Amino acid sequence: MSGASGTGVAPAQRYVPVCQLGGSFCVDGPDSTRVSESGTRLVTGTDFVTQPVQDYEAASKFYGETLGLEFSKRRGKMPAGEFETGSLTIALMQPEAFGMQFRPSTSAIALHVEDVEAARAELEAKGVEFKGETIDSGVCLQAIFEDGDDNPLILHNRYAPKSARPG
Repeated sequence: MSGASGTGVAPAQRYVPVCQLGGSFCVDGPDSTRVSESGTRLVTGTDFVTQPVQDYEAASKFYGETLGLEFSKRRGKMPAGEFETGSLTIALMQPEAFGMQFRPSTSAIALHVEDVEAARAELEAKGVEFKGETIDSGVCLQAIFEDGDDNPLILHNRYAPKSARPG
């Protein structure tokens, strides 16, 4: 891409709230959509999340067999591969093989299930331990557990309409 100066570097884009581009209603907060001045969205989706693991083979077994996620790709001979949830790819990666230090994630991945209690019972029968009781937030049910590397995961089902707020 060549910039205006011909240096090969694209000029910086400035992003503004949609309302400043001619929208009739303006909310500039965490729920507002930001687009470039040309009218295009900078980010259009999430391609994958990386989950650090200490033993790729053991983690693959957990995500594939225990959770039942579809395996989609191995990173050559490296200890890394991808599993599909249906709406998000979880990329398992053994960080040491890539020159990084292992640290468990501190951010949970919420996995959508149709029936939280049934899914929880199925995983408990496979030896998965949950962190406390199932949570009812007033709009969704959540059951929190961890993979074998202490990465937090959540079984999740939103039963209320998207417009509903926890209360």
